[in-house]
Amino acid sequence: MYDKKKLDELKGSLEKWEKTSLQKALSQLPERHPEDEFLTTSSEPINRLYTPQDISALDYESDLGHPGEYPYTRGVHPTLHRSKLWTMRMFAGFGTAEETNKRFKYLLEQGQTGLSIAFDLATLMGYDTDQPEALGEFGKCGVAISSLKDMEILLEGIPLDKVSSSMTINSPASIIWAMYLAAAEKQGIRLDQLRGTTQNDILKEFIAQKEFIFPPEPSMRLVVDTMEYGAQKVPQWNTISISGYHIREAGSTAAQELAFTLADGLEYVRWGIARGMDVDEFAPRLSFFFNAHNDFFEEIAKYRAARRIWAREMRETFKAKNPRSWLLRFHTQTAGVSLTAQQPENNVVRVALQALAAVLGGTQSLHTNSMDEALALPSEHSVTIALRTQQIIAEESGVTNTVDPLGGSFFVEAQTDRMEKETYDYFRKIAELGGVIPSIEKGFFQGEIADAAYRYQREIDKGIRKIVGVNAYAEDKPFTIPILKMDPNGYTRQISRLNEVRKTRDSGRVGQTLDRLRVACLGTENTMPYIMECVHAYATLGEIVGVMKETFGEYQELAVI
Repeated sequence: MYDKKKLDELKGSLEKWEKTSLQKALSQLPERHPEDEFLTTSSEPINRLYTPQDISALDYESDLGHPGEYPYTRGVHPTLHRSKLWTMRMFAGFGTAEETNKRFKYLLEQGQTGLSIAFDLATLMGYDTDQPEALGEFGKCGVAISSLKDMEILLEGIPLDKVSSSMTINSPASIIWAMYLAAAEKQGIRLDQLRGTTQNDILKEFIAQKEFIFPPEPSMRLVVDTMEYGAQKVPQWNTISISGYHIREAGSTAAQELAFTLADGLEYVRWGIARGMDVDEFAPRLSFFFNAHNDFFEEIAKYRAARRIWAREMRETFKAKNPRSWLLRFHTQTAGVSLTAQQPENNVVRVALQALAAVLGGTQSLHTNSMDEALALPSEHSVTIALRTQQIIAEESGVTNTVDPLGGSFFVEAQTDRMEKETYDYFRKIAELGGVIPSIEKGFFQGEIADAAYRYQREIDKGIRKIVGVNAYAEDKPFTIPILKMDPNGYTRQISRLNEVRKTRDSGRVGQTLDRLRVACLGTENTMPYIMECVHAYATLGEIVGVMKETFGEYQELAVI
């Protein structure tokens, strides 16, 4: 904190600078834009200069602290990447389990340090590959998983007791997680040996990504069931990855991504406590997932503000006593929405800058997008470049040599404070609407994101915002990069395997387990043990979801006008 005398002296010095050096410079070389057109990616104005006046109220001990100490603004570990690099976790999945297993093994051979599993749309929506609703979606945005047999093949030869896995699955997350756990058990691995993360963030589905199945209340019940089961049976597993990524991809600003994500996280805490769990029983295994967009400093400020807000809310609002409950640990993925089909090689540069921001912001895990993802699923060539981008940052850039190297920057600290203020402003608005679920039902989140997305696109259309290769420096040349081609016989093999599972399993056992699950869904018991029974009996994803639809119903979103 700066005393009043020094701030007054600085004010006089700045006024003198503006009248002399600055005016002379502007008369000789005017700025590139009018002052109000220097904007962040979130359309926030940026000052010409930042000084101690912009952070005059900053107190080092209470607002920053040392790395690894409350409020964790400077990082959750005292040594951060000096001791352990982030987990390099490339998002992968396409076609059949066999094809994706081959990609996993390739990435591990190339130095990837964790798995990140992408599922196809049918799986994400709870359908078996051969259901009519799944027609045409097989393997296009991830791997198809219809039964435990698929999961066994997907994870064949992967040392699950040594490699952590992240699974991007939400509405049917408890079922897919059960398949992963069952596959591990069949490999002879104990559940308490497993490490990984299930995205399992249903609130952001209602807000942004729209891959919901059941109404909010039963959906939240399933999430809490996994939280409770994980705390009891799979203690090293992060049962939720509270995700701002998809909120940002839908068009939100950085501050909206931060505010809505943390609001969701706090709502999960409330539901866990309402279940009867102590906050310190489950909060240490909550994790987060953020976007890394183009505005370098805004993104770094977002991550720093996230840690400070979460630590404060967990300690002061929810009275968590375990310091691990205060930690905001997060995975980052570079911004898919920023990738362009035009001049796709430019995406390599975009991704490198976004990844660097994530590292400087203190991420624990990172996925770098591939240059061809605006055109197709990533080829082996492009995904290798994306992985090498992380490795070059880690081994050659020098940015891992010190913790929070931008801490104390007038600009970064001012942006961190702005993020925090805007987040609490949104918290108040959400509370006034009755909380997170009422805000979803009233269309508040959706409207805020839509307005931000519209403003951003208008800035591009007007030329205020330049996108290299799109509305600036465009070229009329065809792209020449190789595009991934999936096995054309993959769908036939998938359907054949699914039919074989249904033919060879014990149908009576399947029916009994589904019946027991139905009773559990109608009651108040934790559904996870019953889902595990179904999965071990080789009930399919579609069959299990079908039982849940019978008891929970299906959600239809109201149009927001």
